[in-house]
Amino acid sequence: MTLSYTRADFQTDQEVRWCPGCGDYTILASVQQFLAGLGRPREEFVFVSGIGCSSRFPYYMNTYGMHSIHGRAPAIATGIAATRPDLSVWVITGDGDALSIGGNHLIHALRRNVNIKILLFNNQIYGLTKGQYSPTSEMGKTTKSSPFGSIDHPFNPVSLALGAEATFVARTLDMDRNLTQAVLQKAYEHEGTSFIEIYQNCNVFNDKAFIQLTGKEERVHNRIDLEHGKPIVFDEGRKAVIMRDGQATIVDAASVDPKAILVHDETRPDPSIAFALSRLSHGPFGPTPLGVFRNVSRPTYESEMSRQLEEAKEKRGPGDLGKLIRSLGTWTVDEAGAITEN
Repeated sequence: MTLSYTRADFQTDQEVRWCPGCGDYTILASVQQFLAGLGRPREEFVFVSGIGCSSRFPYYMNTYGMHSIHGRAPAIATGIAATRPDLSVWVITGDGDALSIGGNHLIHALRRNVNIKILLFNNQIYGLTKGQYSPTSEMGKTTKSSPFGSIDHPFNPVSLALGAEATFVARTLDMDRNLTQAVLQKAYEHEGTSFIEIYQNCNVFNDKAFIQLTGKEERVHNRIDLEHGKPIVFDEGRKAVIMRDGQATIVDAASVDPKAILVHDETRPDPSIAFALSRLSHGPFGPTPLGVFRNVSRPTYESEMSRQLEEAKEKRGPGDLGKLIRSLGTWTVDEAGAITEN
């Protein structure tokens, strides 16, 4: 049954507690508007978050949700998705939450292809704890925890996801609601783990970090919009992307044969081209690809688990939990602490 919803139906009575001007507001509106358009019961959505500014998200979604623990949202979401495949499970996380303490959980959810949708808000800073550098902060970044400039080499989240064999990987901007909703639609339709990096402006601790992609003059020259089945050109057609010596390379479009320009194929099974595109930029500096990098099919973790259970049931019959618990013996501990083997 298709239901008729508006964005207001997905809003709660909780005061939205982000700094005025934060990019999270726009992301929240985009997600609420997108879900309303699906016509699916609100009770079938679950939002799980970790710790950070972005992790307030479940409070503001009129769905099921859980504000969990630092970095562990993918693990909790995996449990929900594995036991309730009828639900649409979403993870809301940030660059600190997902890529620092939560890095291990993130990569294993991606490689297992659990049917969850991961939205990583990347503002390249620790906002909740007031402005320390994060795993995506650029080298030389001066913050409260790096007063002489960060010497850490930052993660490229899209490259990381592709390296972890994620089956759906995309990048969008907080302020581009049209692109965000288009990417959300593809992620929602994808069977398996969908990973979306969202460049999100922190106007208090890292303002205008993405100005090269959002500024009226700058974005014309720097946005590389990936469109499936179309040649990759940008800067009003003046620049193009080709493959040269195994690397994605930016050239003047007029300097190459049009047939040499790379045609984007998000469904290509081998992730090498998508990975090469992700290396065109290491952060939002200069020409940067946006859109869907990869969208391929692979059996989900849940489907493989169900298959194994069915095969085991056919071969061995129904399981006996009590027998399993008692298979190696049990002991009784009395009030005095004495232990007797049964």
